[in-house]
Amino acid sequence: MASLDEPNRSQGGGNRSCFLRTSRDIEYVKQHGRRLSTACFNLLVCKTDAGATRVGIIVGKRFGIAVRRNRAKRLFRELTRQVQGELISGHALLVFPKRDALGLPFVDLMKAWRTTLGRQGLLSSSEK
Repeated sequence: MASLDEPNRSQGGGNRSCFLRTSRDIEYVKQHGRRLSTACFNLLVCKTDAGATRVGIIVGKRFGIAVRRNRAKRLFRELTRQVQGELISGHALLVFPKRDALGLPFVDLMKAWRTTLGRQGLLSSSEK
């Protein structure tokens, strides 16, 4: 268990501190994280010493054109915001969306997201 850089809170941006931004933090999760695979996304989960759980979203060029890549990132940023208050502290997550995620309605994607996080014990709420 190592410490990831604390987010710079002096920069505005409100909710930005709940996301992994630096390549060093992302590389740490890639090397030390536990991989999970679902039909809509792959997820790397890594326990850290940092306070709040932070999420990184990785969408490579193989995913498709920029419009699709950006849409996938927007969707998963919103999924993260929806559960941010329920995530337990001390983890770093890396999400690799799959193309199939764009074809699902948001409610179905949210259900898959919450189910996966709940099965990994990352949600503090009782309804997992």
